[in-house]
Amino acid sequence: MQFDKSQIIEQLKSRGDHDQAAQAESELPDKVDPQNDAGMLERLGINSQDLIRQLPGGLGGLDGLGG
Repeated sequence: MQFDKSQIIEQLKSRGDHDQAAQAESELPDKVDPQNDAGMLERLGINSQDLIRQLPGGLGGLDGLGG
């Protein structure tokens, strides 16, 4: 499963992590695979399993956003 980089950036901004959002903007590929890019996501403070649950299209769908 892949997510748009913009979804991840918006998630970071919504939690107030603007520095990490700027870092994600410059470092992440346009399409992010939480399993293959787990190390990169961890450097940004994102748990790849949480990402899958929280973002639209993940296992948790919209219910996990902001949770």
